[in-house]
Amino acid sequence: MNVGDTLAPLEIPVTRTLIVAGAIASRDYQDVHHDAELARAKGSPDIFMNILTTNGLVGRYITDRLGPYAVLRKVAIRLGAPNYPGDTMTLSGTVTALDGNTAEIRVTGANGIGHHVTGTVTVTLAAEEGPA
Repeated sequence: MNVGDTLAPLEIPVTRTLIVAGAIASRDYQDVHHDAELARAKGSPDIFMNILTTNGLVGRYITDRLGPYAVLRKVAIRLGAPNYPGDTMTLSGTVTALDGNTAEIRVTGANGIGHHVTGTVTVTLAAEEGPA
């Protein structure tokens, strides 16, 4: 791995089920994440993904790309355009710094209306463990 390397993108279909399941799994019971009628009453065109689901998907992206010995040390993200049902979020990443076995990766998640998430992930690439 070198500074400037890019990670293969990951396309995630944004389904109503993913949004609701993510909200429930993270105990975020705000109605804008599961009730389309109430979300519209609050000015949103539909339900939308919560930040905890996005955070989990960013973590999944990094560990899927770097393998089972990648350990997330810090995830710092900021939300932008909402993820609505029926869209696709494409995550991409670029290695921005290396220090020994620790890397910083700039992550972007874009959907049909813009950047849903931007941020950085610090990850340690632990040595592979031998047989027990």
